[in-house]
Amino acid sequence: MLAAALVAVYELRLRAESQVTVSPQDLIRLMNQGALVLDLRPQEQFQSGHLAGARPFSGEQILKAGDTLKKHKEKPVVVYDDTGALGGPAVRQLNAQGFTRAFALRGGLTAWRADNLPLSRA
Repeated sequence: MLAAALVAVYELRLRAESQVTVSPQDLIRLMNQGALVLDLRPQEQFQSGHLAGARPFSGEQILKAGDTLKKHKEKPVVVYDDTGALGGPAVRQLNAQGFTRAFALRGGLTAWRADNLPLSRA
């Protein structure tokens, strides 16, 4: 019984996570549809390479995104960091502020690089 309960909890957690994360290929599709992409890494890491069109956005800014990004509340917003560790909490924060289509890049920039996708330095 305990093993079955643990498996059920694990499956529910995976399902909930998959609803808020997107693969690198899904992110490309969303970017082509005009998604706002926010890079949660420090400025120096952003400057060393980021997704084309991404905006640097700190944790402090995420807390105020409901005010600063009002026009994007109904549009896709995707956040990423190096590993994807900050994405889930950032998406939850965005959802709490009324963003209806917030996602995190599953695996972060590491997954993007693993798929040999390009980075921008401009």
